[in-house]
Amino acid sequence: MKISFIQLAPVLGDVQATIQKIERLIRHCEIADILVLPELCNSGYNFHSYEQAWETSEEVEDSVFVQYLKSKCEQFDFYIVSGFNERDKQVLYNSAILVGPQGYIGTYRKLHLFMNEKDYFKPGNLGLPVFNIGLCKIGMLVCFDWIFPEVWRILALRGAEIICHPSNLVLPGFAQRAVPIHALINRVYVVTANRIGTEGNLSFTGLSTIANPEGDVVVQASQIKEEVGLKDIDITMARDKMVTPRNDVFGDRRPREYSLLTETSVKR
Repeated sequence: MKISFIQLAPVLGDVQATIQKIERLIRHCEIADILVLPELCNSGYNFHSYEQAWETSEEVEDSVFVQYLKSKCEQFDFYIVSGFNERDKQVLYNSAILVGPQGYIGTYRKLHLFMNEKDYFKPGNLGLPVFNIGLCKIGMLVCFDWIFPEVWRILALRGAEIICHPSNLVLPGFAQRAVPIHALINRVYVVTANRIGTEGNLSFTGLSTIANPEGDVVVQASQIKEEVGLKDIDITMARDKMVTPRNDVFGDRRPREYSLLTETSVKR
């Protein structure tokens, strides 16, 4: 299979301008099986107000952006994961959506909100779903989820072989260093599609990354350019959880010793 990302700067508040940018870049990854786009790709990120966040949001069922993604999936017979400013009734979620040749497949809503996102979005309420698309099993996380090892492990335990990670990273390269480690310790592929450019007082860090189950960075974009990453992968690597002939990363776990992970108040 081939997995890919598009690194670009979505245009704040102008979904059609963002679609035009994607259209220019997507031809370079039309041979991919899975394509990942950045966080909040339909709206931009650094909102001036709650009203702007609301006005740039869309319902999945009535979304210009989702319809565009569906048309590309039909045209190129691939799957797209994209960040999405999702409106659900009167609530906004910072979501990731999965779309394929037959249309919309599913949604993950970001669990761990970063900084000012807490002013606009509610924390996710759909858990950590994994989607079987036939070629492989896909899990999704969004941006700041990167810092919480528990969510990566849960997706892997649920069978995810590729974790798609739409992002608008602003911290200086932290996630890009952590993502290959998450790939290694869970024996999965990870595709982090980050954005570039600036919005207001925020500058985004680029360096979109594909990492393999051995923790190798097999593709990494620049910090400043709009570009595409594409990589042939062997999905069977993500199905082999043995790190030595006698050590299985899941089989050797000791869950009874991990109860502290489920406590909400931790003494230090």
